[in-house]
Amino acid sequence: MRKWILRVTAVVVVAIVALVAAGLLLPREHVAASAVTLRQRPESVWATVRDLGGVPRWWAAVATATRVADPAGREVWRQDVGGFPMTFVVTDAAAPRRLVTTIEAPPGAAFGGTWTYELTAADGGTRITVTEAGWIANPFFRVMAQLGGLHRTIDGYLTALGARFGEAVAPEHVAR
Repeated sequence: MRKWILRVTAVVVVAIVALVAAGLLLPREHVAASAVTLRQRPESVWATVRDLGGVPRWWAAVATATRVADPAGREVWRQDVGGFPMTFVVTDAAAPRRLVTTIEAPPGAAFGGTWTYELTAADGGTRITVTEAGWIANPFFRVMAQLGGLHRTIDGYLTALGARFGEAVAPEHVAR
């Protein structure tokens, strides 16, 4: 019995070491972008995208979204995303075309980056592209992100956004 436990432990340790080693070979930074076309006017899509406090009402991945006072006067939001608190700052907003949010990553943070939302009129509706330019500090989590798909969170957002308007959408991965 003891040999069996040692073998299983050794296999687990070797697997973890292999994953970390693989993660060290992956770049720290990444860019992922997805897009959908909605049958809504850009102003309507913009109003929903720009209402950062309202996101939990239509995207189940976000449990809460609260505006946080900022001494510098920036627009800062705290969200609970999948049980993880995240603080981000609106760093650019040009209605109804472009919104950029930046994760406020303290020293030693596991990840960080930006989401850029770009809206364009298309086919009588709106094409929205969300681009994540991010980084993942921990090599193990880099591998997990690759295995889970770098587009997964963006695709979840866009799918929920489509459902918010009563539309079934299939996010398209776009090159950036």
